[in-house]
Amino acid sequence: MYNTAQKSRRERVVPDLNFHPSGRHYLQIPGPSPVPDRILRAISYPTIDHRGPEFGALGRKVLAGIRGVFKTEHPVVIYPASGTGAWEAALSNTMNKGDAVLMYETGHFASLWKNMAERLGLQPEFLGMSGLEGWRRGVQADMIEARLRKDVRHEIKAVCVVHNETSTGVTSDIRAVRRAIDAAGHPALLMVDTISGLASADYRHDEWGVDVTISGSQKGLMLPPGISFNAVSPKALEVAKRATLPKSFWAWDEIIEMNKTGYWPYTPSTNLLYGLSEALDMITHEGLDNVFERHQNLAAACRAAVRAWGLEIQCVEEACHSPVLTGVMMPSGVDADLVRKLIYENFNMSLGAGLGKVKGLMFRIGHLGDCNDLTLVATLGGCQMGLRMSGIQLKGDGVAAALDYLQGAAKPVARYPHEHAPPANQALQTRLAG
Repeated sequence: MYNTAQKSRRERVVPDLNFHPSGRHYLQIPGPSPVPDRILRAISYPTIDHRGPEFGALGRKVLAGIRGVFKTEHPVVIYPASGTGAWEAALSNTMNKGDAVLMYETGHFASLWKNMAERLGLQPEFLGMSGLEGWRRGVQADMIEARLRKDVRHEIKAVCVVHNETSTGVTSDIRAVRRAIDAAGHPALLMVDTISGLASADYRHDEWGVDVTISGSQKGLMLPPGISFNAVSPKALEVAKRATLPKSFWAWDEIIEMNKTGYWPYTPSTNLLYGLSEALDMITHEGLDNVFERHQNLAAACRAAVRAWGLEIQCVEEACHSPVLTGVMMPSGVDADLVRKLIYENFNMSLGAGLGKVKGLMFRIGHLGDCNDLTLVATLGGCQMGLRMSGIQLKGDGVAAALDYLQGAAKPVARYPHEHAPPANQALQTRLAG
């Protein structure tokens, strides 16, 4: 039993799970990203026997399709797990206890991966620029090359980097990292986390010489969280034969063998694989290169808005600006989390928080996955109103700057159903002339 005062306090603490304001919630964090209706409908299909023939056909389809997104001819392992699980799978399948791994610090998620390596009994060495400055730039490949040249006994067994650092909005040059490893003549494996980059930012597992690529379902693939991936090179598979870190659930060999017929050695995420199948169809229909172009345009428009506001972009290297998200630095003395709270409460829009070293200093605007020009315009409108309501003196109209960019980059994305229908402007001119 509790008294009225206790009940009142309890009611204030427990969130209202039936809170459904008009319109859709704007989920503009850099993942999980909004799930399109057609994917939600696919996930709602009746669950089937994961040992039956229909499931085998589904498994073969998604396993073939996901290789195209990673741009690889080699196996892609799909786990019923989050991206964190795929991190562990990459390390546990290739490493031995006490192995040295070189990991580059670009932000919060690079730091978490390094913490995992320590918990697994590895010896991670964290390379990077000191302080906050290192979180505003991409991987410095020359630092990796210099460190590997000193490792004449080849004690370092892997180089681990984050492709698109979700906490900072920085996209690193993976090709440069591969060149650095090769220039040093070092045999270390190259492992890359592209959890937030896959299907949003250009990524080429085979061409860029990556040995293990880690990703997840809840970003560019537009799915809920719950499945993750390891794309694996022949070199990594060979190293795995001699790796002794404990693994069972994560072990590549058994999964890859069963995947040849479209099945898994344990119960997979059946309904999420339905969703993955639909997502792959959507990406194929739009064309992967068109997906990348759309994300680049949305990112450029978002940066145009931030600059028009007179605010700083978290990433200070032009070549490393992420097509997935934009980090917005707040003026000195302004708590970014309070700005986010105000925007959420007034406009039903969620923005990404600053994490780790940048907590309270910035917020993150996600423009990935099922996002288009008008989605971004509405997002920037909510940000601009919230910034003004927070008392921040903006230099100019960021929404107008984004509109100018998007209008200049616009191209037709919708089609009238009748093949021979005249263009809209021509039909209008004909009607007016008549």
